Amino acid sequence: MVSLALFALLVTAAVNLSLGQGVKFVIDSGFIAGSKEQLSSAILMLIGLISLLAVGTFSRFYLMSWLGERVSADLRKAVFNRIVTLHPSYFEENRSGELMSRLTTDTALLQSIIGSSFSMALRSMLMLIGGLIMLLITSLKLTLVVICCVPVILVPMIIYGRKVRLLAASSQDAIADIGTYAGEIIQNIKVVQSYTYENLEREAFAGEVEKAFKVAKRRIKQRSLLIAVVIFLTFGAISGMLWMGGMDVLAGKMTGGELGAFVFYAIMVAMSVATVAEVYGELQRAAGSATRLLALLEIESEITELSSPRLMAKDKMTVIEFEQVNFSYPSRPDSLALNNINLVIPTGKIVALVGPSGAGKTTLFELLQRFYDPQQGKVKFNGINITELKLIDLRDAMGMVPQHAILFSSDVWHNIRYGKQEASDEEVIAAAKRAHAHEFIEQLPQGYGSFLGEQGVRLSGGQKQRIALARAILKDPEVLLLDEATSALDAQSEYHVQAALNELMANRTTLIIAHRLATVVDADLIVVMDQGGVVDTGDHQSLLKSSKLYQRLCELQFDKAADQR
Repeated sequence: MVSLALFALLVTAAVNLSLGQGVKFVIDSGFIAGSKEQLSSAILMLIGLISLLAVGTFSRFYLMSWLGERVSADLRKAVFNRIVTLHPSYFEENRSGELMSRLTTDTALLQSIIGSSFSMALRSMLMLIGGLIMLLITSLKLTLVVICCVPVILVPMIIYGRKVRLLAASSQDAIADIGTYAGEIIQNIKVVQSYTYENLEREAFAGEVEKAFKVAKRRIKQRSLLIAVVIFLTFGAISGMLWMGGMDVLAGKMTGGELGAFVFYAIMVAMSVATVAEVYGELQRAAGSATRLLALLEIESEITELSSPRLMAKDKMTVIEFEQVNFSYPSRPDSLALNNINLVIPTGKIVALVGPSGAGKTTLFELLQRFYDPQQGKVKFNGINITELKLIDLRDAMGMVPQHAILFSSDVWHNIRYGKQEASDEEVIAAAKRAHAHEFIEQLPQGYGSFLGEQGVRLSGGQKQRIALARAILKDPEVLLLDEATSALDAQSEYHVQAALNELMANRTTLIIAHRLATVVDADLIVVMDQGGVVDTGDHQSLLKSSKLYQRLCELQFDKAADQR
């Protein structure tokens, strides 16, 4: 497609350049010679060239626009493919709105540049070079005048072009800020309205928009100055050249046709320079977008796989081991989230992690799924260090049910089938029934085909949690990770969700982050954590005797429950 586009570009440039000779032929052989036959044949030849130009222009425009769309689509895919493989800590340090801006605004700008502006720039450069050659053939003296003017025109292009490029990058960053701010407000609109912050948010958003407008205004000013200066210098040079050429015609040193052709080529060169000047600003703006995209494409995930990862072992009795694990989050490198963790989780058992907030319970889950790697120690799965396993195999073996269910802006089919992409409709429905979700799904307007809104906003908390459970049931993982999936629910929803959980936990290794101790008193093993370390392990009865922290947590919760009764 690139070859065809360049061929069409060369043809249209050649035809454009031939038009000058057509003009010369019409003037000298038609008008000045006074021959009607020669004038008619000259006009017919001109029409033929114009027809060829029209066909070539169509081909060039279509092919270059196709290329712009194709490059934009490929870039979007490449950027998204990179984003979904990046380590989670990257998203703690970079805003989602900024990434969305690169994925949409920057790629759309490049599509416009490649499909339109870049094509214009190439054509104009060809016309500029070809026009100068034809000028040399037509009149050496006048061409030297034009060539002397070219550096005068190029200098402001280079100076202003650099300014436009810098301002273009700033403008794209400002637009990304607007998208980030608006996205956050829209996502949390109920909080905004609940605290009656609408007017303050309007003012704050207006401030972000005005900031972006000021940057854009400076960019537009520089680009406008660039175009104006180039046009003035170019056509000023043509005017001077036309005066000199007119003197030569009056002196009989060149024909009227030669002057007409020279003026035609001079105007063509001038228009080409003006177009290049105009497009140069766009190309500089595209360079800013390309830099942002390439910077994103060059980021490497900190969670890497071995070139030849090991296969998952299925015959070991010990499923999960933490060996002398120390870990700090990248955003808090001086603070240990986990401190010398040694823990063995037997196969097929229900293990509960309890402790105050910040004890490191969720961090254990994140290390186990390799969202992060520990700075020291090892996490083993079936006897193998998880860094030696394929990420897809490791994560396929686990199913996570968070405290607050995460749903996608799609229908029920899609949200449950996220647990197993190739699942049949019957398997999805069976999973929903086991999750006690089938009944309310059937009552939705389109049943399983009902759109759930952004993040499942059309469902209650209990309904969302049961959809998430159906997803985990459909996945049927070896290890189930539960972040107290019932703590945010009302009594009726909790009953349904707990019934589904009991069925899901049967005959599989289960890790539960327990916020309410009443839900884990029957666990096979309870791990008490505090300040990133394991304080004690055992069952409910033994910990009541051996662990003061566990005793205190039980007293606080059970006494509170007794008071409420």
